[in-house]
Order: sequence, then C-alpha cells, then structure tokens
Amino acid sequence: MQFLLAVDMGVKTGLALYGNDGSLRWYRSQNFGNAARLRRGVKSILFELDDLSWVVIEGGGPLADIWQNEAQRRQIQTVQISAETWRQQLFYARDQRSGAAAKQKANQLARQVIDWSGARRPTSLRHDAAEAILIGLWGVLHIGWLDVAPWDQQHLAR
Repeated sequence: MQFLLAVDMGVKTGLALYGNDGSLRWYRSQNFGNAARLRRGVKSILFELDDLSWVVIEGGGPLADIWQNEAQRRQIQTVQISAETWRQQLFYARDQRSGAAAKQKANQLARQVIDWSGARRPTSLRHDAAEAILIGLWGVLHIGWLDVAPWDQQHLAR
C-alpha cells in the first residue's frame, strides 16, 4: 500500500492521508504555533508515515520549503500547488467567486469525500482540514490513483 499526504500549509496546517485506492484514511488540523515547531512536526509526521510516496503541498514560501525539503530528504515525491489549481478542477466557477463561498464548498465536498471513504465523521470540520481533504483528492486524481472524483461527475466540469 502506498500513501499520499495532502498539506494545506501554514502554521495552522490541514492534513489528509489517502491510500493508493484513492480513499481518505484520516484528516486533521494541527496548529504548530511557529516555524521551529512546524519543522520538528514535519519530521515527526513524515517519519511516522510508512509507505508514504507523495506529499502534495498547497502554498509556498519558507513554510512550504520545510515540507518539501524534508520530503525530498526522505525520497518522497512532492507536488506544490496553489488553491486555484485544485479549486479549478473540483469547483464550479460560481463556487470560487469569494473566499467565503470557496470555504463553504470545500466543507461540503470534503464531507462527501469523508462519507465516500468511510472515514470517521467530524463533529466539526476546520477549513484547513477540509481543504487538505480536497488537496489530497486533487492529488490522487492527478497521479492516477482515481480516475474521477467520488461524487457526481458534474463537479469536475470547469
């Protein structure tokens, strides 16, 4: 079994782990507090995940470099994307008109992925975890672990 880790990058980070069958295994939100704790946390997270083949990172700058450098050190393939990249594939244009609309749509679609995967349902779903779920979905579609999103195919229309 191979795994893909999706990262909605920041000091407050959303994480989602997918198996190579395309299903979501777990998701969470983690507040590292500062860059030094993030650096230690990234090392720990990547060390704990056996058979991790891919890391998909949304975002850039010095915090993304921490993820990318540690993944590359462990010979894990990385893809760095922007929010626009995955939103363009998974959202209608109307869902991208405002930040609030995009966050609401991300929450809705992330819950559909959770249900489809049979993952533990959240009591509350933070926006960074919801976005990590969708970043991961984009990732498994991008690398070919899934051919189409698990919901109605019309959501893939641009």
